[in-house]
Amino acid sequence: MDKVLLKDLKKQDKYTRFFKSWKEQQFQGEIDEQKLKDELLTLSKSIGLQESIVIACFDYRNLNLAFFTGRIEEITGYPESMFRNKGMETSFTMIHPEDRPELFKFQEVVLKAFHSLSISERNSFEFSYTTRWVHRKTQKVTWMTSKARPYVIDHAGNFIIDLHIIIQLTTPPKVQSYDWSYTYLKDDGTKILVTKNSPQDKVVQLTQKEKEIAKLILEGLESKEISETLNISLNTVSTHRKNILRKVNARNLTEMIKMLVALDI
Repeated sequence: MDKVLLKDLKKQDKYTRFFKSWKEQQFQGEIDEQKLKDELLTLSKSIGLQESIVIACFDYRNLNLAFFTGRIEEITGYPESMFRNKGMETSFTMIHPEDRPELFKFQEVVLKAFHSLSISERNSFEFSYTTRWVHRKTQKVTWMTSKARPYVIDHAGNFIIDLHIIIQLTTPPKVQSYDWSYTYLKDDGTKILVTKNSPQDKVVQLTQKEKEIAKLILEGLESKEISETLNISLNTVSTHRKNILRKVNARNLTEMIKMLVALDI
C-alpha cells in the first residue's frame, strides 16, 4: 500500500461530523437491500453507463456509499475498496479543497429544505451540483456535474438513500466554483426552483409555448432553427427566450440551460 493511500486512510472520519444531522434522522422501517441493489443495477444498464457517467447512492443511516458504478477509480485515483469501506469520507476527500466549504453548506441547505416539505413534496425533491474532483496521484482536476434525488424515503419522510447521476464535463463551466440548485413540486402543482445565486423559493411557471422553446433550446437548436421548427417569427422566439431567462433567474444562456435541466423541462 503506497504512502499517499496510507495518509488518505488516516484522514477518514474527518468529514463525517458535517453530516451528523443527516445520520440523526429518526429512520423507520426496513429496506430490502438486495432488491434495492438489483433495481440500481437494472438502472445502470438502462442508462448504458457511458465512460463519462458515474452512478452513486449514499446511505445516510451509516454515512456509507451504498452503491456505485462507473469509472470512479480511474477518474479519482482512489481504489474501489476505499469507496466501499469509507464511501462518504473518500468522496469528500477527493473534492477540491476550495469546493468543500460550499458543499457542506449546501448539504445543510438541502436537509433543512427537504424536512420543511410535505411527504408528497419530498418525493418530488431533486438537486443538482457542479464540483471538481482531484485525482489522488496526479492531482488532475476533473469537473463533474450531477443530478440527484432521494431514492429511498421512509414512511416518516426521512431521507435514507439518495441517487446521483454524475457526468464528467469535457470543458470547465463558466462559473468555476461549486454551484448548486434544487427543485420540488408543491402540493398545488407549482414548480419551485432555488439556486445558489437566488437562495429564496422562486415559482417557475412557463407557458406552453415557452416550454416548447425551452425543450428545443435543450436540444441545441439556435433561434433561427426554433423559428422554422415552430413556424413563428425570429422576434417571437427572442421574446420567449428573454422571458424564460427572466423566469428561471439566469444571467446567460449557460445558466438558463442549467436551470432548465434542473427543472426537468
